[in-house]
Amino acid sequence: MTGKQTETLQGFLNLNKPFDWTSHDCVARVRKLLRMKKVGHAGTLDPAATGVLPIALGKATRLLQYLPGEKAYNATIRFGVRTTTDDLQGEIIATQSCPELNLDDVKAVMTCFLGKIEQIPPSYSAIQVQGKRLYDLARQGEIVEAPVRTVEVFKIEVLDWRDGDFPELDLAIACGAGTYIRAIARDLGIKSNTGATLAALTRTESSGFHLPDSLTLTDLENQLSAATFQPLSPDAALQHLPSLTLVAPESTKWCQGQKIPVNVDTVGLVRVYQPEIGFLGIAKLENQLLIPQMVFEPIS
Repeated sequence: MTGKQTETLQGFLNLNKPFDWTSHDCVARVRKLLRMKKVGHAGTLDPAATGVLPIALGKATRLLQYLPGEKAYNATIRFGVRTTTDDLQGEIIATQSCPELNLDDVKAVMTCFLGKIEQIPPSYSAIQVQGKRLYDLARQGEIVEAPVRTVEVFKIEVLDWRDGDFPELDLAIACGAGTYIRAIARDLGIKSNTGATLAALTRTESSGFHLPDSLTLTDLENQLSAATFQPLSPDAALQHLPSLTLVAPESTKWCQGQKIPVNVDTVGLVRVYQPEIGFLGIAKLENQLLIPQMVFEPIS
């Protein structure tokens, strides 16, 4: 594909982020492979995490703000170890072998992490405090505790348990946006009176994209070489929003920024379509008016 060709790509790439790559690294690599400037991502993943990283291409970058926030992970938690970063990438600050710890002990406190919970993000995180990232402050030796935030955990399921001096627990976790799995690992260790840290993390779902359908960077390179790569449709991850179809001349007026009266009593965001063209963009329903929020496919 030439640069001129790829700049016309619009839609999403469901990327399987490799280990030890930042989300920014992945965007830069995709931008280079596709030879296009407008590339963005949803839901930052830590370098040590792998799995689903939604990548928006072209005008689809303007749709990132409308993606659903729900995410799911497979996490491995190691008990008896505490680190500065709440994962194995940080400096070990304490160890306490705990061969007596068993799965029943851990299950007894796991219910504390279901539903809406109060969580303190890790000291090494992208949270901003007084205009500075926590990880930047931490690297400068300034450990500032992030403000407590309310997050929601929908499901915690035990996948496996391994006994030993430093037992390990595999969990499947489904949660809302802003939830730190590293913080769950840390706090589960505190509740178990042993300390714990996150040993491995794979995101299995993010913003409507799923791991079995994802592409690795190698997959992407191979598809580009074979000229078979096609991005997912721009509305692929917007199925959580209701849809509304307009016909001319209302569809044209809406694309020109006009508010369109509709006989609909519901309120909130909707996907807007036109039969001949397809997806037009995002609107807000308010007082039986369809108000343009993002016109993806304008009609002249």
